Amino acid sequence: MTAGDAFLERLDAVEARLAAAAEAESKPAALTDADPSTGERWDRGQVWAHLSEFIPYWIHQAEPLIKGQSSDEPLRFGRTRSDPERIGAIERDRREPVPQLWATTRGDIALLRAFLAGLSPDQWLAVGLHPARGAMSMAQITEEFLVGHLEQHADQLAALSPGPG
Repeated sequence: MTAGDAFLERLDAVEARLAAAAEAESKPAALTDADPSTGERWDRGQVWAHLSEFIPYWIHQAEPLIKGQSSDEPLRFGRTRSDPERIGAIERDRREPVPQLWATTRGDIALLRAFLAGLSPDQWLAVGLHPARGAMSMAQITEEFLVGHLEQHADQLAALSPGPG
C-alpha cells in the first residue's frame, strides 16, 4: 500500500465520521477541549466553519510544490494560525447552518480525494517550506494540514455530541 492509498483510506473513514457529526446534535454551549498550544476553545460552528475553508486552501498551497522546483530551495507555502483570512472565514461562517457547511466540506473532500489520487510517487516526495514548521514533505503536509487535520476536527465534533465520548 502506498502513502497515497493509506491517506485515501483514512479520508474515506473521516468523511463517514464527519457525515455522522453533521447529523448529530451538539451539547448545549459545548466547547472543544483547549488547544494544547494556544488554549483556544471552539464551538461547533467554529469547527464546521474551519472545516469548510481549509481543504481548498491547502490544496492550492500544495499545487506549486508538486509541479517541481527550479532551484534547490524548497518553495514557501502555507499560513499560520494567526492568518487574518483564516480567522475571518471562521468568524464569518461560524453561524451558517451545519448542513450548508457540511455540503461545502463534502465537496472539498471529493476534490482532496482526486488531488491525492493523482499524486505520483515523486510528487509525494516534494518539499515545501512552511513559515512555522519548516521543511515539510507532501506526506507531512497531507498529515498535518489535510487528512490528519480532518481527523482531529472529527474527534472534536464527536466530543461535542451528547452521546458517549
